[in-house]
Amino acid sequence: PYKCGECGKGFGADAALAQHRHSHAGPAEGAAKPYECGECGKSFAWSSHLDRHRRIHMGEKPFRCGDCGKSFSQSSHLER
Repeated sequence: PYKCGECGKGFGADAALAQHRHSHAGPAEGAAKPYECGECGKSFAWSSHLDRHRRIHMGEKPFRCGDCGKSFSQSSHLER
């Protein structure tokens, strides 16, 4: 397993960890966050992060653990 040194999340592949590391870099401080959630007003720099966030409000949990059967809103939560 590959573990993020910044937040401790684990990943099954090095490529997944590399992609995750970009989430910590984020946009430059003060950069625009044009994607706003209509439910709570939280803003995001990337539309994909808004899409992921919306699952919280919708109760959508499309990622199911094959071992315990528990479902999650984000695939990264399966790696814990």
